[in-house]
Amino acid sequence: MARFLLLSFLLLVALAVGVSSATSSAEEYWRSVMPNSPMPSAIHDIIYPGKAAVPAAHEDKVGSIFFLEQSLQPGSTMTLQFTRTTTGASFLPRQVADSIPFSSPMLPGIFSCLSIDPSSKMASSIKKTIADCEAEPLAGEQWFCATSLESMIDYSMSTLNSSNLCAMSTSVAKATSPKQKYTITGLNKEKASELVACHTKVYAYAVFHCHPTTASAYTVSLDGADGTKVQALAVCHMDAAPGVEEAYDKLGVKPGSLPVCHFLPQDDLIWLEFRSDDLMA
Repeated sequence: MARFLLLSFLLLVALAVGVSSATSSAEEYWRSVMPNSPMPSAIHDIIYPGKAAVPAAHEDKVGSIFFLEQSLQPGSTMTLQFTRTTTGASFLPRQVADSIPFSSPMLPGIFSCLSIDPSSKMASSIKKTIADCEAEPLAGEQWFCATSLESMIDYSMSTLNSSNLCAMSTSVAKATSPKQKYTITGLNKEKASELVACHTKVYAYAVFHCHPTTASAYTVSLDGADGTKVQALAVCHMDAAPGVEEAYDKLGVKPGSLPVCHFLPQDDLIWLEFRSDDLMA
């Protein structure tokens, strides 16, 4: 009972304090450790949230559409829909996030304190997020669930063995845009042998599932049929990474024979060593 009351207190304080101080805490830490790196839209929009777009169906999400690397050519066209998948969750200051239990055994108490129906869709999403974070990585893999911006930055710096990093995300000029044909008007391959990719997860506050990858990354300029301009991140895998095996089959190529790519949703990030021309927001 005492443990439950302590958890209740920590969660209530975290939510109250997080709303008022997370913005300044996250921004101050960013400026102190990454003074030369612009803040990408995926992070900026969590710190300064606007109206969230309605998520697309899974099969229409831009991150689930795969294509061959050779398709990344100026003038090539693709039918895409860029949408956000965030729930409006905010970053908590690290000291607050670190004080809150984040484990499956504590789920009943977490649901109770947050007034979440254990049978609700949100409860299922929270349960899945924690399960994904607690799962054992496959051989040769590693991952980390960042429950604060500070911990995500520190993990990326430690993994890439550099304090001079740049974070990048897909940026769309319009808050919402329909599924439409986009034309590639330019692209640039990022010069990095290793990246850290961070994918947003559904939770009561901002949580990212991060992992290192040797995938290649491109910044791609796209023009939509309705005039929407997008600066997109495309990630290309040479190996049969989790989630990519099925893509090889659909594209009719042998796994590992050709790089298979996908665009990152607006909410996801990549981290790489900073260069002066890494200025995509």
